[in-house]
Amino acid sequence: MNSLLSNLGVIYGGPSPEHDVSILTGLQVVKTLQMEKASGISSLYWSKSGDFYLVDGNLEAKDFLFGPPPGSSLLRFQLGQEGGFLIKRGKLSAKWEPLEISALINCCHGGPGEDGTLQGALDLAGIKYSGPTAFGAALGMDKLAFEALMVSAGLPTLKRSVLSASGEGIDPASFVNGTLSGPGPYIVKPRYGGSSIGIEVVNDLETAISLVKTNVHFRNGAVIEPYRPDLYDLQVAVMSWPKLKMSVIEKPLRSNRDKEILDYMDKYAPGVGMSQAPREIPANIDAELTDAILEAAAAVAELTELRGVARIDFLSDSREWFINEINTIPGSLSRHLFAESDLQFPELLENLAEEAIKRPTVSFSVAGSDGLVLKDATSIAAKLA
Repeated sequence: MNSLLSNLGVIYGGPSPEHDVSILTGLQVVKTLQMEKASGISSLYWSKSGDFYLVDGNLEAKDFLFGPPPGSSLLRFQLGQEGGFLIKRGKLSAKWEPLEISALINCCHGGPGEDGTLQGALDLAGIKYSGPTAFGAALGMDKLAFEALMVSAGLPTLKRSVLSASGEGIDPASFVNGTLSGPGPYIVKPRYGGSSIGIEVVNDLETAISLVKTNVHFRNGAVIEPYRPDLYDLQVAVMSWPKLKMSVIEKPLRSNRDKEILDYMDKYAPGVGMSQAPREIPANIDAELTDAILEAAAAVAELTELRGVARIDFLSDSREWFINEINTIPGSLSRHLFAESDLQFPELLENLAEEAIKRPTVSFSVAGSDGLVLKDATSIAAKLA
């Protein structure tokens, strides 16, 4: 057993629409580490209400149906030099003591676990973790910012615009030929979110605007882009450590050919999940398109300062191709894609742990904060005058 797999924490759940899928990913990681006989593994459940718990490592998915399982121990999260997760030990005069964790394997999908919130908190608490940095997570979750970065790098995307309840700022006539064309149809997506949750296909701008007012997933913002029924999905997973590695390309299939998009149920159908969902792997595409997709995936990895495992999603009609989005903490950590590329799950987890420990996410600096400005400053009242 590799010593890097000792004393790891695995965190999953969280106040996110993808809470349930995150539990499945986290439990797969915990079980795999147990099978590898890793010692000192801490299974950390993040509840829908935002509390953290240390739970038994032998639990199954059904044990989380009603929230924290019986026997869970509430954790305290503390920032600062003595930061980290604290647990109350002992019965009489119990004290909060540090939960010893060498690094966290982050299995939180969507919401604050994947948008930079958790990452920023872990940075401030001095906890090492796998997956994207706070910057990388926030960028990957913001569909508009991600698309703008791709456009600035000259990579092909379908044109996106912010969609507000007033519809201001959108000129449908300006979206021509695959860049928001004419009267529709359009795809409306939550600006901040993933896994196809909340995505709607509409025929006209008026319907799209009405959704902003009624769809709960759009309350923090929405984007609109053209709907191209001729395009299909292609996906590739990318790992950053110890060197950039890409999986084979897969073509996920829709469960119903009449469906307009690959939706959440296609990805995470009950009893199936991504590993067994209908798909073509490797995708039956020509060598030229394969090379273009892999080259673009490498470019995306560099532009987003990729860390950990990510899945990059494309759209194509076999000739044209477009970058759709990046999923910085994909379901099951894309283990099925890497398994097809001869990288088994234990080795994948070992790489994540090693990167978490050896490639810190952030290093704060106080260089230049030498007190001279404070020393020479006049009174605060004088500055306000």
